[in-house]
Amino acid sequence: MRSQWECLLQNLGEWQGSFTHFSPAGEQLEDIPSVLNLEQVNDNQTVRLTLRRFPPNQPVKEQVLEFTNIGRNIMFCDSGAFSQGSMQWAPFSQFGAELALIEGNRRLRLVQMFNRERQLSSLTLIREQLAGINAPECPLLTWEQLLGEWQGEAVTMYPDLRSPETYATHLKLQQQDNNHLVQQLRFGTGTSVRTITSTARIDGSMLYFDQSTLPVQVLLLPDGASSNCPREIKPGHRFVLEVGWLYQPNHRQRLIRSYSDKGELLSLTLVKEEKVKTS
Repeated sequence: MRSQWECLLQNLGEWQGSFTHFSPAGEQLEDIPSVLNLEQVNDNQTVRLTLRRFPPNQPVKEQVLEFTNIGRNIMFCDSGAFSQGSMQWAPFSQFGAELALIEGNRRLRLVQMFNRERQLSSLTLIREQLAGINAPECPLLTWEQLLGEWQGEAVTMYPDLRSPETYATHLKLQQQDNNHLVQQLRFGTGTSVRTITSTARIDGSMLYFDQSTLPVQVLLLPDGASSNCPREIKPGHRFVLEVGWLYQPNHRQRLIRSYSDKGELLSLTLVKEEKVKTS
């Protein structure tokens, strides 16, 4: 298994793409072209990040950061996928996280932000590919593309740096009627296998899982992406922040930040899954 620093290095290069801002309801607000360069400097002891954004009819916005180690608020997976953000949710404070997936010469990142009233306030989808690569973008994700059975492998990492856990996953998504989907998720190994069944209400590009005490929304986004999070964080409830990426018709990745009922970050899980049966 790679060190956290070695995992960071999987992201080296010049990434060209854009920052697309969405409202919580899924309305696209703006799309800003970007170039992010991640390079090693100082005899490879430092990683320098240079981000340039090109807002229409405005000066270029540039940000430069340098890293010599990995902070506690960011965790990397072997593939180079990573997540950074709030380690602890607290009432009356802004809260959010970035979740980033990487596949070959392409990256997909999602930032989910919550306001001081605990409500989801903004989403930013960042689609990137290495300079010189003209890979076609995936189409807007639809719920029909997700129907069927998916088998995969999950790796869960912990902020306290204990050994990661690896286990099998099985996801089954079926259409119940014109307005509802039924999802069954099974994960774990041996006697610790868990099965969770839930129903989603379909509303355009939004899936609402609103039968529990903590309603969750899944927003279907461009480039095969999806955003999964609560509409509002409630004290005393466990919750997750998740990005999904259907980067090929039968292959998907998901990255999940899990929080306790006290708002403490528990783990980061990367799931890689393959569709094995269509619905």
